Amino acid sequence: MKDVSDYFVHESAYIDQPCVIGKNTRIWHFSHIMCDCSIGNDCNIGQNVVVSPGCHIGSNVKIQNNVSVYTGVILEDDVFVGPSAVFTNVINPRSHVARKAEYRSTLVKRGGSIGANATIVCGHTLGEYSFIGAGAVVTRDVPDYALVFGNPARICGWVCSCGVRLPIGSAREEAALVHCTACMLTYQCSGSVVKRVMKTTSEI
Repeated sequence: MKDVSDYFVHESAYIDQPCVIGKNTRIWHFSHIMCDCSIGNDCNIGQNVVVSPGCHIGSNVKIQNNVSVYTGVILEDDVFVGPSAVFTNVINPRSHVARKAEYRSTLVKRGGSIGANATIVCGHTLGEYSFIGAGAVVTRDVPDYALVFGNPARICGWVCSCGVRLPIGSAREEAALVHCTACMLTYQCSGSVVKRVMKTTSEI
């Protein structure tokens, strides 16, 4: 094992240069960080993870074992990627056709969670604090705070930023307010949009 600057890299891992890796990040067995990547502070990169050239990973991101983060994928702060989750970057791959100029980007916004063995088809955005269920196949954009699962993935509920399912029914009133039963954060629901309601100064 070896300590490189302000981050930790297991002796079996490979780090290509140039790349940027933040403080207190840990990179574990048999992983490969390729050139021109940017990884923030306090990340945990599990065993047998590949981060392809040019990827951007924010701070406090946790990537579990056996994940390949392909070129075009952006993971914002506080994202969780479960074991063996799959990203893609070409919509119509053929072994005999070069399509590097046709890579489609995938954005996982702040706080998003991706369950084990989920597949994220490229070219889509996963909203803030969205939750992708284990084994789901995502083929379209996912709204903020949405819980999706299935193949293809469908919205099956809504989750708080703490990860607990919100008490929102399928039929809900415009601008209805709901509270997380675990942390008591408040959310406003309107159609297919869920937003966190910030407390005013007088309420703090």
